[in-house]
Amino acid sequence: LLGSFASAGQFRVKWIYDGDTFKAEGNDIEIVVRFAAIDAPEISYRKGEPSQPFSDKSKRMLMDLILNKTVDIKGYGLDKQNRVLAVVYYGGRNIGVEMIREGLAEIYRGELPERLDLGDYRQAEFQARTSRKGMWNQGDAYVSPREWRERERRREKAY
Repeated sequence: LLGSFASAGQFRVKWIYDGDTFKAEGNDIEIVVRFAAIDAPEISYRKGEPSQPFSDKSKRMLMDLILNKTVDIKGYGLDKQNRVLAVVYYGGRNIGVEMIREGLAEIYRGELPERLDLGDYRQAEFQARTSRKGMWNQGDAYVSPREWRERERRREKAY
């Protein structure tokens, strides 16, 4: 099954989990997709726990861009949670780059697929940061989604 996601396919977006993960269906299957090169602010699903700043805006933006639309998915295999790692296009636009350009995601700071060209992502992040767009307007208070997840894990272990 992994090999079938190494190529592009068209899927209809059925559900948005957050600013970098969604559910889609097509070719008689349902898949959960995680953007390969972006990391969006974290939404808390635990009662009473705060979500990361801009997580709701990020999710809403992704909903506006692709919910109930047919997108082109270029797969790069599966992640540890068996989600399809992918670059997603709609209307000829790279949706991950759009999310970064709006300051509602950053370039993923973990391991990235080898063949993935980050040029457009870097340019979009530079522009968003320098214009303090979206989450970048937090200045020194900004915490990357990766750091936010690590803090949450440490806090859980403390309980």
